[in-house]
Amino acid sequence: MANPGQKAVLITGCSSGIGLRMAVMLAKDEKQRYHVIATMRDLKRKDKLVEAAGDAYGKSLSLAVLDVCTDESVKQCIDGIKDRHVDVLINNAGIGLVGPVESISIAEMKSVFETNFFGVIRMIKEVMPDMKKRKGGHIIVVSSVMGLQGVVFNDVYAASKFAMEGFCECLAVQLLKFNVTMSMIEPGPVHTEFESKMIQDVRQKEFPGADADTVNYFKNVYLPSSVDIFETLGQTPDDIARCTKKVIEQGSSARFRNLTNPLYTPIVALKYADETGGLSVHAFYHMLFNLGPLMHVSMKAMQYLTCGCLRSRTISPN
Repeated sequence: MANPGQKAVLITGCSSGIGLRMAVMLAKDEKQRYHVIATMRDLKRKDKLVEAAGDAYGKSLSLAVLDVCTDESVKQCIDGIKDRHVDVLINNAGIGLVGPVESISIAEMKSVFETNFFGVIRMIKEVMPDMKKRKGGHIIVVSSVMGLQGVVFNDVYAASKFAMEGFCECLAVQLLKFNVTMSMIEPGPVHTEFESKMIQDVRQKEFPGADADTVNYFKNVYLPSSVDIFETLGQTPDDIARCTKKVIEQGSSARFRNLTNPLYTPIVALKYADETGGLSVHAFYHMLFNLGPLMHVSMKAMQYLTCGCLRSRTISPN
């Protein structure tokens, strides 16, 4: 339970990665401004979070079971909070999906949307009425740069993030009237167990339904380039947590969109520089299919020259 003067912050998807680091960083705030309700589907996976939280566990950080894919779980979690009072909601839970679209079943696609899109909506619907009634609150959604610019072979994941961006952009206008702030956190590549495991899994996976050329492009062109980009430009979960904390600190003056990596700003700008969409589509085509080997060498050189410095760069919400 939050102490007087503390903000109650509920975070989804805290068993690892970005959610875990957000929960720990806010719970260990030097000014003790936050009480964090860190949630996950299965509390058997709490050990990493409890260890990282240290003395904050049981004081400024508490745990709760939450599955964003079921109405009952969402309602039960919020009902378990004193007066159902949430000052800051951070929608972090999400799943990825990558590969040739011909080999992805509709059931798999629905699963991605159930978590990444409808899961966020469930959470917002449960806390928003009270925020509107109180005339105050902050809803934060961990989206992705892929919610602004599509990336080849990430069709379904990008679609789920585009849907979320559109939903929140509409809702943000209404919420302003109730003094409730909506903010999007938009990372590029992030070094997490989730990302590493996904890349490892797809390397070994078969893709029934996809033609041999497409599978070749995916495994031998896209994946090597993707790994290079992750290794060179990828940020850490702490980078994303720091950016999110700054957005929370700004309160009602926080920006709606917050790209965490400045190196992706030019890529997003391509899209808005040409309303026909041709510029960004053809630029990505040439980068992948014509400049793939050159990009591999360039990324390796950049990684060597920067010695990892780019990984810690974030764009300030200020």
